[in-house]
Parts: sequence; structure tokens; C-alpha cells
Amino acid sequence: MRAYRLNRLRAEMKRQDVGGCVLTSVYSIRYATGMRDAGIMQSHIPLSYLFVPAEGPTVYFDGETGKQIAQGLETIDELGDEAFQISYMFAGQRMDEMIERWVNQIAALMQRHGGGSTRLGVESPVPQVAALFANKGLEVVHAHKVIEPARAIKSVEEILCMNYAIAVAEDGMWRMREALRPGMTEIELWSHLWKANVEAGGDWIEGRLLAAGDRTNPWLQEASGRIIRPGELVAFDTDMVGPFGYSADVSRTYFCGSGRPTAYQRELYSRAYEEIQHNLELMKPGMSFREVTDRGFKQPEQFLDQHYAVMAHGIGMSDEWPCIYYPQDEGLIYDGELQPGMAMCVESYVGEVGGSEGVKLEEQVLITEDGCELLSKFPFEDNLLDQSRA
Repeated sequence: MRAYRLNRLRAEMKRQDVGGCVLTSVYSIRYATGMRDAGIMQSHIPLSYLFVPAEGPTVYFDGETGKQIAQGLETIDELGDEAFQISYMFAGQRMDEMIERWVNQIAALMQRHGGGSTRLGVESPVPQVAALFANKGLEVVHAHKVIEPARAIKSVEEILCMNYAIAVAEDGMWRMREALRPGMTEIELWSHLWKANVEAGGDWIEGRLLAAGDRTNPWLQEASGRIIRPGELVAFDTDMVGPFGYSADVSRTYFCGSGRPTAYQRELYSRAYEEIQHNLELMKPGMSFREVTDRGFKQPEQFLDQHYAVMAHGIGMSDEWPCIYYPQDEGLIYDGELQPGMAMCVESYVGEVGGSEGVKLEEQVLITEDGCELLSKFPFEDNLLDQSRA
């Protein structure tokens, strides 16, 4: 699996005529090599970095402990002698000096292993690197333009890892469903998902998207100490980076208590369910992103202002390219084509502006040669489905 991913990256680099990439993102380094070290810290304080040439040895830079961890990985050919600190935390007032030394180091690697190319893919939070590399005769290309298309097509082994992550997430979802009771807090309920992930060896959860009652509208309010009351909807999005670093991105909405959901709650839920089922039918190889946008489910006017950010998006080690947008977001739309091997998440949020509650649902699928395979298996809530609409 590690070799497949590295080869995918290198093939995309060659396709785009990029001679080398220097990667600092925790996801990119892990995708290219399998290296896992201080992931959350690496996401905002770069401790390590990786040089990947289109042809030639991969070179990994880290402290002594990180180098020891990396020694067993067949995807890392060389360990760099010195890892320069390019964060202000570690470099302080010497940051500009360290960045210049880092640029010199990477430029030297490009000269040795770049195959004569002057195009370098860079992941860096440092604004001046493009100018510094230009002084070395190198054209900087955003590395995400290379690595995101590479990550899009999954191997069989990647899908197995993803299925395992989803199984762990769904274990946590069952625990949440069984634990849900009036009087508990949102964060208390959310902790059951975290516990399931940690127990299974997963990494982290990228948000805290669980809300109850009036906090389900508008969506994207994070779990808090608010007490969940009987008769309220409870919506959540797993956003889980699970075992082996693969994501389970599934959303459900529960009903709290033993009573009967209101007609309005059932309408919200059923409309979200209809959107998911309709748009799943569009997840087919050869469908253009624009075609999915144009043929997607159309909600009534009162729900359009608070539609979810995307109709569907790619998924792998985290949320990934592509994003497929709603028609009303014309300024964001770009085109492309669904291909076999892509993993996608199909989204819906239904809640009107000023409404009392909202419903969030999401399914995770694999694009196959003749359609899509549903990867998420967690059931929907029968008591929330309006049978007159189902």
C-alpha cells in the first residue's frame, strides 16, 4: 500500500512535469511514506519534512527520535543530516536565517535528483519561499496540485483500511445511540465516539461537530456543555481519522427520548434522506462534477440558504479533492470526472433560516466500474422517516 501511494504521487509529478516535491503536511508525509509522528503538532508546527523526487531517493528530515521511527520504512531511502526549524516557535528571531538554509538544502536536492527540472512542488506555511526558490532558478508549484489528484484513486488495501475505520466509527455511533438520554451533555455524548477511536488505535477526530436541539440550526456548531433535552434532535458528523490514518466521514441525526418526533422533525429528516438517496444514484464513473451539480436533488426554496457547503467531496486520509458544489454556488464550481477507485462522501443538511432545528446526514461510498458501493452501513432512524414521503 505504501509503495502504491508513493508511485501514485510520482506518476502525478511526472504528468505535471514537477521534478521534486517538499512536503510538510502530516497527511502528505504519511501518504507518501507511511511515516506517523506527532501528527497534530506537525499540522501547525512543522517538525519534519520530506523531499520526493519524481525519480531518485526520497529524503526524510526529522530529529533523532523521528529518524529512528523512520528507519524501518521502505519508502524512505535516506535520512537527511540536518532538519532545519522553519517555525517561529523553534527558530524565533533566527527564522529567516533557518528558512534560507532550508531553501538551500532543498535546492541542492533538486539539483542532484530533480532530473534537470526546475519545477518544485512545495507545501510551506512560509510566505517568502517562492521568491527564495526563484533566486535558485526554481519555479514553485503548490504541492497540493500534485498530491491531491494522486490521492484520489485508492488501492484495494486503502479501501480495506477505510472500511476498518468506518467500522470503528460505527461502533462509536452505536455507543452514542445507546448512551443518548435526556440530561447528558453534548460533549459527554461525543466522548463515546472518541473512546471507540482511541481504543481501536485511531488517530483523532478533526472537529467536534455534534449539536442538539436549537444548536442543530445553523449547522457547524461544535459540541458543548449544553444539556440534551427530551424530544430534541441530535446531529453529528464523525470526521474521524481512524486506524491506519484513514477517515470515516459519516453523519447521522438521532431523536432523544422515548416520545414521538414531531411532524416538522420528520419532514426535515426525510428531506435530507431523500437528498442523500437521490445523489447516491449520481455517483457513477464518467459523471462530470458539473453533471452531478446540475442533476442533484433540489430542496424547496426555504432550505436553500442554509444548504451544506458541498453536495459531495473526496475522502481518504482526510477530506480530499474533489468538491462538488450546489448550483447556487456557481462561483466555486470547477469540473472534473468521477473515476473508479475514488472514495466520496455524499452530504445533506436541511434546516431553514430561523428554524428550530436541522438535520445532517452523510454517506461514504466507493466509485466502482459500474456505479458506487456503499461503504457506510449505519442504519437510518425509522422513527424520523416520514413514511408518507419514503
